[in-house]
Amino acid sequence: MNISIRLLQENELVAADHIFRLAFGNFIGLSNPTDFAGDKTYISHRWKTNNQSAFAAEFDGKLIGINLVTNWGSFASFGPLSVHPDFWNQGIAQRLIEPAISCFTQWNTQLAGIHTFAQSPKHHALYQKFGFRLRFLTTILSKSVEQASPLPQNSRYSQMSETERAESLQASIKLTDYIYSGLDVSQQIQTVHTQNLGDTIFLWHDSGLVGFAVCHIGAGTEAGSNNCFVKFGAVLLGNNAQKHFDQLLDLCESLTLSEGMSRLVAGVNTSREAAYLQMLSRGFCSEIIGVAMHRPSESGYNRADVFALDDWR
Repeated sequence: MNISIRLLQENELVAADHIFRLAFGNFIGLSNPTDFAGDKTYISHRWKTNNQSAFAAEFDGKLIGINLVTNWGSFASFGPLSVHPDFWNQGIAQRLIEPAISCFTQWNTQLAGIHTFAQSPKHHALYQKFGFRLRFLTTILSKSVEQASPLPQNSRYSQMSETERAESLQASIKLTDYIYSGLDVSQQIQTVHTQNLGDTIFLWHDSGLVGFAVCHIGAGTEAGSNNCFVKFGAVLLGNNAQKHFDQLLDLCESLTLSEGMSRLVAGVNTSREAAYLQMLSRGFCSEIIGVAMHRPSESGYNRADVFALDDWR
């Protein structure tokens, strides 16, 4: 079979989204597979963020698979890796992972991670071929939000001056670097703002930034209707991390209601046990449970002392 792997083109984004929904919907057994993910979107904004790390598989002039690679500084991930069901079990997924590994090399990635189905040995075996190893479970949790305090001034990136935004971006880089050397999600903050996907909230104390959360909000984002979804959130390491994490979650709930949403959704790796238990104590309930795979098999920022929220899907 003559399969070519190349960059995904802008005029293929609709077809890429269809393949993504069809593939995942078929795998989990939906009666109408293309209903998968509802009105959430994952493909177009990732392509717009970096179209040089969005890959396509083509057969006979037709798009049959996609993979998009995300760069968070010293950490990187890929997905959604999707192959049209008509072409499953023909080695195409492996072909689409190869350019992702090349991106990791080019970016000098220190740790690569993926979120995959916890119950699928087939997926585990695929990623193990490329050096990924099973680590802890990651759970996506949600909570209905009915009341919250108003957001404090200077907490929303969208309402800051250009100078304040630049200072906030630098503060976020400093905070994540302290959690894991080189970790940098500032591009995610800018993507959410420039593509109108939601907002980023910042938790400030007299000493400076102690926490922030990058949030997608509503339909047409990774959140979906009525949801505020934390793509990445973290607080400063140290003795006050648990208190700051609680305050950051308060801000996320406030943002949820201020944007007219009713549910807050966030992911946490269970190796961050204190953070996971704290979310349960606040009334969050698990919706989806997957497993994190790391390359190489080291903890990275999935550690007990880290209070962070993220979702590598």
